[in-house]
Amino acid sequence: MNKSKNLSADILLLFIASLLCLSVCACEQKQSNTIEVVDATVETAPELMSDASISISDMQSDLDSSFDEESQNYPDTLPGLSEQTIEQGELTREYLLYIPASYNSDIPTPIIFNFHSNGDTARVHLQISDMRELADQENVILVYPQGSQLDGEGSHWNPLLSSENNKSNADDFGFIEMILDRLSQRINVDSNRVYATGYSNGAGFAYGLLCYLSDRITAAAPVSGSMYIEMSENCNANHPTAIAIFNGTEDYIRPYGGYPGYLLSVEDAYSFWRNYNQIDGPPSIDLFNSNNLTVERTTYSGGSANVSVVLYKVIGGDHVWFDIDIEGQDLDYLIWNFLSRYDRNGLR
Repeated sequence: MNKSKNLSADILLLFIASLLCLSVCACEQKQSNTIEVVDATVETAPELMSDASISISDMQSDLDSSFDEESQNYPDTLPGLSEQTIEQGELTREYLLYIPASYNSDIPTPIIFNFHSNGDTARVHLQISDMRELADQENVILVYPQGSQLDGEGSHWNPLLSSENNKSNADDFGFIEMILDRLSQRINVDSNRVYATGYSNGAGFAYGLLCYLSDRITAAAPVSGSMYIEMSENCNANHPTAIAIFNGTEDYIRPYGGYPGYLLSVEDAYSFWRNYNQIDGPPSIDLFNSNNLTVERTTYSGGSANVSVVLYKVIGGDHVWFDIDIEGQDLDYLIWNFLSRYDRNGLR
């Protein structure tokens, strides 16, 4: 009997020892797995860091484009640069928005639309004409819209109403109206001070906005662009409209002399707006030397509601966003300091 009891006790002890062994092994295995996970994280960290700037930028764009539920704010009410989208029929349209650090929701704030050239992007144009510092100083909202895509030809703007001269049937005027409607609902926008500028195809679109969206656009400053003959024949501008025109005499894309039957010459576009604003007096003419170029500034003023029409003729200038300095102002400041003088009623 004692022998049998001793055997049973031995078996019980062996069973307990087995359980303890399994527990220890499991613990060791868990520790081993934990170490492997930590090692893997450390090993992949350099790869993550190498793309950190891109990843952070992408993540910031995602954050900027989403609704902030905690503060009940949209990104287009918060200071800084954000990527925005808006649905227009079957198209998802995009634009960059910059709210200045100086923005105060109690104060009506003007807007500048700045349009890129054909085949370009809003982000590239932001690098060419980065007005953010100016916006912070002057308290102005910036919008850099993105044109729609053509198959194999990049993005574009349609400067005319539905026409065979347009590149597509994209409703770009409707797109700008949608942006203005959205911003007006969320931001204290000064609807009497909405300005347009742009480069090349974007400059042509700025001309078009003056004619076909006059009830929303105050004044414009097209750069290295042309006004279409068709615009001059059916322009629907309905208020005194100031304009500053910047063109080079050696522009090979938008020739200073225009295209017969298609584009007005720069001088004819200038005369169109001078006549529209009923400016009869003689102009003032000033000459400047900047960056090895001679710039001839011709100013007609004293028209309807005291608006002005100004031409910056860059003698020898090419098809570019001009790197010029006139009386201590670069091109961006020349544009703003002209446009900001006017609202939809004329000289402020």
